[in-house]
Amino acid sequence: MQSPLSIAIVSYRSNPHCGGQGVYIRNLGRALSDLGHRVEVIAGPPDPQLTPGPLLTKLDTLDLYNPDDLFRTPKPDELKDPINLMEWLGVSTMGYPEPLTFGMRTKRYLKGRMDRYDIIHDNQCLAYGILDLSRKMPVTATIHHPMTVDRRIAVQSTRSFYKKVQQLRWYSFIGMQKFVARRLPRIITVSRSSRDDIALEFNIPKDNFSTIPIGIDTELFHPVDTVKPVPHRIIVTNSADTPLKGLYYLIHAVKQVADIRPVELVVVGTPKKNGIIEKLIHTLDLKRHVRFTGRLDHGEFLLEYTKAGLAVVPSLYEGFGLPVGEAMACGLPVICTTGGALPEVAGDAAKLVPPGNADALALAILELLEDKQQREKLARAGYRRIMTEFTWEKTAVKTVETYRDVIRDYR
Repeated sequence: MQSPLSIAIVSYRSNPHCGGQGVYIRNLGRALSDLGHRVEVIAGPPDPQLTPGPLLTKLDTLDLYNPDDLFRTPKPDELKDPINLMEWLGVSTMGYPEPLTFGMRTKRYLKGRMDRYDIIHDNQCLAYGILDLSRKMPVTATIHHPMTVDRRIAVQSTRSFYKKVQQLRWYSFIGMQKFVARRLPRIITVSRSSRDDIALEFNIPKDNFSTIPIGIDTELFHPVDTVKPVPHRIIVTNSADTPLKGLYYLIHAVKQVADIRPVELVVVGTPKKNGIIEKLIHTLDLKRHVRFTGRLDHGEFLLEYTKAGLAVVPSLYEGFGLPVGEAMACGLPVICTTGGALPEVAGDAAKLVPPGNADALALAILELLEDKQQREKLARAGYRRIMTEFTWEKTAVKTVETYRDVIRDYR
C-alpha cells in the first residue's frame, strides 16, 4: 500500500460561492483529505471556507478586489513591502497583478518549508514564483480553461477602443501564464475541450495533460421533495455582467418567451449598477419577468434551485460547467449551450443549443415549458448522470495518480 502524500495546494483567489476555482479548492481539498492525505491550502482572499480536514494558510495580501472596499488606497506602511507596492502599481495602471504577486508571496512563504511537502499543486496561478519552486521540488498545476478565451470575448464585446485597450491591459498576465505553463512537467485540466483549447492557445503538447473531470458536491446540491417547483420559473447562476457567461442572450430569449406565455427568470447574483444587463432589462421592459437574488448562502441557493422549473446555462464557453452539474444534482431539467466543455458534462441528459443564439434558447425554453414529460425525463437522466459520473472521490483518486507520476518523474 502506498504511503499518504503531503500536498500543498496554492490558490490565489478562491471564493467558494462564486466561480469554479473556489469550488474546486474546497472540494478537492476535502476529498484528498478523506483519502488520508495531508493537505494544506495556501490561499489568498476571500476565505475559501474549507471543510474539516485540510489545513488552511491564508497569506496576507492587499486584497484590492474586496467588493466591500474595492480598489482602496493602501496605507504607507503597507507599501514598504515591495510585493505590495508592485501589486498596487499594477492595479493602479488597470492591470491584474494578483497571479504574479501571489506567486511571489507563495515562494516567500515556502522558503525553508519545502521539505514539508511531497508536491505543490498550483490552481491556475501560473506565476514565475511557482515556476521557480518547480526547479526545487515536484509541482503540477490545474488550468480550468485558457484565459485567452475570456480576453477575446471581453475585447469583442465592446465597441469602445478605450475599453478594448483596458481589457487587453487587464489580461496582460496571460503572457506570464503561457510562459510558465509551457515549462511545467504536467498540467491538470478538467475536460477534453479545455485540454484541446489550452494545448492550442498555450502551445503545449497534449501528452503533457491529465484530464480529470470535476465532481459535484451532492451534499450541497440535491433534490428537495418538500418544495414544489414553479413550472414557468427559470434559474440561471452565471455571472451577470461577464460577457463569457451569455446572460445577454438569455435575456433576449426571455423577451421572446414572455411575449408568448408566462415566464420568470431568477438570476442568482447581483447585476452591475447601470451595467449592460440592467440597461437591457429596462430597454426590453422585462423588469417584472427578471429577479436578481443577490448573494445567497448555500441553503438559500439550494432553495432557489429547487423552486425553479428548469435551469439554463447560456455560457459562450466553459472549461467544465459546474452550473450544469449542480442543477442536474438538484433534479432540474437543463438547457445549456455547446460552448466549450458543457456537452461533456451534460451528455444526453440536457437540451443543447448553440452558444450566442437567443432564438435557439427561446425555442428550447418554450419547448420544455410546454412539455412536462420531457422536463421530467431530462431531470431523471441528469440526476443519474451526476450520481454515477461526477463524484469528488473519483476526482481525488485520479488527481493523486497524477501527483505520483509527477513525483516519480521529478525524482
